[in-house]
Amino acid sequence: MNHLIILPVILPALLAPFIVLAMRHDLLLQRVFSMAGAVALLGIALMLLDQAAGGPPQVYELGNWPAPFGIVLVLDRLSALMVLLTGILAVVVAGYAISSGWDARGRHFHALFQFQLMGITGAFLTGDIFNLFVFFEVLLIASYGLMLHGGGAARTRAGVQYVVVNLAGSTLFLVAVGIIYGVTGTLNMADLAVKVQQVGPGDEALLRAGGLLLLMVFAVKAALVPIHFWLPGTYANAPAPVAALFAIMTKVGAYSILRVFTLVFGDQAGSTAWIAADWLLPAALVTLVIGTVGVLGAKALTRLVCFAVVGSMGTLLTAIALFTPTATVAALFYMIHSTFATAAMFLLADLISTRRGGAGDRLVTAPRFAQTGLLACLFFLGAIAMAGMPPMTGFLGKLLVLDSARASDSMATIWTVILITSLIAIVGFARAGSVVFWKSASVPGPDEDRKAATPAALPIAAAGTMLAAMVALAMFAGPVTGYLEATAASLYEPAGYIRAVLGPDMTAAR
Repeated sequence: MNHLIILPVILPALLAPFIVLAMRHDLLLQRVFSMAGAVALLGIALMLLDQAAGGPPQVYELGNWPAPFGIVLVLDRLSALMVLLTGILAVVVAGYAISSGWDARGRHFHALFQFQLMGITGAFLTGDIFNLFVFFEVLLIASYGLMLHGGGAARTRAGVQYVVVNLAGSTLFLVAVGIIYGVTGTLNMADLAVKVQQVGPGDEALLRAGGLLLLMVFAVKAALVPIHFWLPGTYANAPAPVAALFAIMTKVGAYSILRVFTLVFGDQAGSTAWIAADWLLPAALVTLVIGTVGVLGAKALTRLVCFAVVGSMGTLLTAIALFTPTATVAALFYMIHSTFATAAMFLLADLISTRRGGAGDRLVTAPRFAQTGLLACLFFLGAIAMAGMPPMTGFLGKLLVLDSARASDSMATIWTVILITSLIAIVGFARAGSVVFWKSASVPGPDEDRKAATPAALPIAAAGTMLAAMVALAMFAGPVTGYLEATAASLYEPAGYIRAVLGPDMTAAR
């Protein structure tokens, strides 16, 4: 077995308790080990991506128990891509938290950060629905602590809402898992892909109910209407580096929808084939509209970014809901873009608000602040990326989504909603930028205050790295799209995944 596959889970799982037990009173050591762990995760992710691109899916059997009886981790093109996104984000977020001092505002930031990485990478690599639930709980428990890092009444209220919504989602997850196991006798995803074809007519309704409950659970994680309301308040009140890390959290929900509803409930699932499509597309379009309207009406910069995240999830899930290889390529490209863009905008919003004194991130005219020109330039790049304007990757992503919808019966609706909401997003970001930078430029501020508010270069470099990643994605769009096309092809031809997990003999027997 390739032991490299389990390292993205094992490394943060060992590092987190080590930080708590051996370094709880030494912040410098915590920072060194946490950053080293993030860099190591990125290096491992790059090696896994290279392996996934060069061959069929690879399986890691924990305890040497074969599937479907044991727990397995599966490395394929999609899981390798998601682990790499997590590694990139981990390095940037750790760098920002350390250089800005956010990690010193509460206790155990770095331990919780490592546990969060463990849950996220585990969710992307697991080949079992029950263990997907387990990793969901690990990342959610860590995110509860990170959400409350630094304290404060507003953060606590938002954290309570976040906990309640996600506990409800976890309860539904267990119900869905119980139903599916009762009908099929298995929770291994590859085995489920075989077993759902053998479900009798009397159990098809139960299987459909279990599948739709799973869709609802994943919709909670992905902030899909009508369960999107928790995201703006939660992300707006979270510490900036935590909100930036949460950029990958909503993608866990989108990934789960793509994985489960192409592998288990795909073409071979009989009467339950593509059961998510009819529900997912209209909900995604409504999510896009609500998120974009929120951008237009937001009264604070951070909340504006939060609603932009809701809108971007609507665009992403619209592409996923088409369930075609072409649309999935567009969805994956847009997923990469939106992860980088979201992280960049949350970090920029924090950099801007810390300089504006009492105005904070509110969209009101305030005195000039330090490095206005530099931050205005970075904000402009992030805004056009989020809105989907050329030459940033948001434009390429939306173009791919529109192109993939041409064969859909809902093409007119999809094109209309995406184009109109893109225009509204442009107006919303332009309004915010004009208030924060243009109108405020005419209001003088004390020089000594501006000098005191001038931050170190590293936090700006962290936000700039996310913007640079989007530029690199645009420059290498051809090779990236080639990788994504192969990824989408493997998702819609799951025989290779099933054979890798179950083995050729067991696959034939079943």
